[in-house]
Amino acid sequence: MKIHAQSSAALTQLGKLIEAIPVAMFCNLDAEGTLVSRPMSPLEMDVNGALWFFTDVNSSKVEQLRKVNLSFADPARASYVSLAGHGELETDQAHIQQLWSPFMKPWFPDGPDSANLALLKFVPESAEYWDAPHSKMVRMAAMAASVVAGKPVGVGDHDTLTGLSPATPAV
Repeated sequence: MKIHAQSSAALTQLGKLIEAIPVAMFCNLDAEGTLVSRPMSPLEMDVNGALWFFTDVNSSKVEQLRKVNLSFADPARASYVSLAGHGELETDQAHIQQLWSPFMKPWFPDGPDSANLALLKFVPESAEYWDAPHSKMVRMAAMAASVVAGKPVGVGDHDTLTGLSPATPAV
């Protein structure tokens, strides 16, 4: 995923947390109000922190974009990120051409000119993350120390980032 220079420290931190994770679970409500998740590969994080994906305009997910969650997980690094926001459907052909990759051909056989190809723009409003950047051995020692101490000890960072989109004021 290409990550552009971000407009705030919180978005810069978010970009660093997710840049090495190639797949996100995209979760939204279906027409009956049931949570539905699917794996999707982010293509870009633009300068405003929006994440861009290719999608099929006929997909049921594009009907329910008012509230969306993206979750990223990198168990090897013990890094987990959950983003809350909303989605928007975009059909800008120049942007589609810019982000096109031959790896998308199985889903869109006519390439960037596929009639049903669109961009799904995810606009983050808040993020929660858990990040333990140390080695697995250090994380195991911290877990053992936590058990002995009866409270979390050196298990990494956990925080919430708010006000990520321009329409959402920082808290």
